[in-house]
Amino acid sequence: MTEATSSATQHNDNDGESNPYPAHWGPTAWTLLADLRQRCPLVQCLTNFVSMDMAANTLIAAGASPAMIHSLGEIPDFTPQTHALCVNVGTLSPSWVPAMKAAAELMIKLGKPWVLDPVSAGASGFRLNTCLALVGLKPTVIRGNGSEIIALSKASLGASKGVESAHGSSMDALEAAKSLAKSSGSVVAVSGAVDIVTDGNRVVGVHNGVPMMQKIAATGCAVTALIAAFVALDPSHPLEATASALSVFGIAGELGMVLAKGPASLRVHLIDSLTALDEAALLSRVRIADM
Repeated sequence: MTEATSSATQHNDNDGESNPYPAHWGPTAWTLLADLRQRCPLVQCLTNFVSMDMAANTLIAAGASPAMIHSLGEIPDFTPQTHALCVNVGTLSPSWVPAMKAAAELMIKLGKPWVLDPVSAGASGFRLNTCLALVGLKPTVIRGNGSEIIALSKASLGASKGVESAHGSSMDALEAAKSLAKSSGSVVAVSGAVDIVTDGNRVVGVHNGVPMMQKIAATGCAVTALIAAFVALDPSHPLEATASALSVFGIAGELGMVLAKGPASLRVHLIDSLTALDEAALLSRVRIADM
């Protein structure tokens, strides 16, 4: 399966206008991105075959170091060297589950952050049960679309359009996200026209991105990996790190859209824009606010 869900909102050209969103979010996001580029955290990605290329290139473009290592035999030696772990169940098979669980358990034991992407969590009993077992291993962050978050919150199978959300708005999943955050102890992020991030009490909305990002396979998977990299830098503030990662990725999409002619060229320009993103552009475009 692929993951095609990501931040999607209308592009704002910011043509000389001041950013109307709370001023503290811009410096927070820039500090994290600048720190990422300096520290180059190692992020292990147990992710699906479709997303490996996009996730790896997104991490490299942002300044992190990706490692697509998923063999159970390598977990004891390699995982302790990482700064964060991203687990994505997109192309799930029984042979991968032990490695996912072992890596997550090891990160918890070492006090390091890990992030779960429960792709199509409600599509089958096997997939749902695997995701629920992983949620039980206390991920630092869970990022999914509305249908995935609702499925995990209710622990039930549900209709979905492949990996896309059957729920039109991330707001449809707000209460489910808050409930899941409280029961799991994780920060929960829901991708949509406005990305929602909650710890069960506080809720923030991220208003960056462009609709065409939904037309590129694995953008959702890629931003989950980026969240893992950001959380590695500030694991004591996962909500702020998650919202910042979503905003930075969305801004890269906005800047890439200026040059793009369609989804294929947007993919290229998004990665280019992420690499070139500077402080002035970021500060003028960050659109994060408490809800």
